[in-house]
Amino acid sequence: MKQFSKGFFFGTLTTLGAIASGMLAFHKAVVKPIEETEEKFDTNRRAAVRKGRSAHQF
Repeated sequence: MKQFSKGFFFGTLTTLGAIASGMLAFHKAVVKPIEETEEKFDTNRRAAVRKGRSAHQF
């Protein structure tokens, strides 16, 4: 019974580690580039609005 408990605990710990590393890899490979692209788009949009407003001042 002691061997089973150790194996079960180790297997559970390993599975949780694999899930955590998979989530981290997914975040770095998929989510982060999307967020960076959106941030760049927002920055460019704000600059364009600023330029547009300053061009039409009298």
